[in-house]
Amino acid sequence: MKASFVAGLLTLSVGVAMAQATPAGLWKTIDDETKAEKSLVRISDNAGVFTGKIEKILSDKPDAKCLECSDERKGQPVQGMTIIRNVKVSADDKGLWDSGDILDPNNGKVYKVRLKPVEGGKKLEVRGYVGAPLLGRTQTWIRAD
Repeated sequence: MKASFVAGLLTLSVGVAMAQATPAGLWKTIDDETKAEKSLVRISDNAGVFTGKIEKILSDKPDAKCLECSDERKGQPVQGMTIIRNVKVSADDKGLWDSGDILDPNNGKVYKVRLKPVEGGKKLEVRGYVGAPLLGRTQTWIRAD
């Protein structure tokens, strides 16, 4: 009896962990060079389409503007800016979210993006790339909520 109760609890906890393994939530970004916390990005799910907005800048430039942007975000404040757009769950791999883009507000460049929750959803691998995913770089964001 106790063994089946423990097995049921383990099954339930695995199911809860898997349910939380989505890109939706509040994420702490980390600077590639200094390893310092850089910003908080809130990724939201709107009917299966994910977007990410910079909720708070944690560095010494909270009033930064995207001077290098070439679209409607040019000259706009980085804090409050949508930097991830049109991401959906991958048709090929239900553990990946892709098809959208991500903006690097430091240089104004827009890249294709792939999001992959890891460690049960505690971390998020964010890969920005041009062309194929092999041609890019990955940042690891840490869940903040």
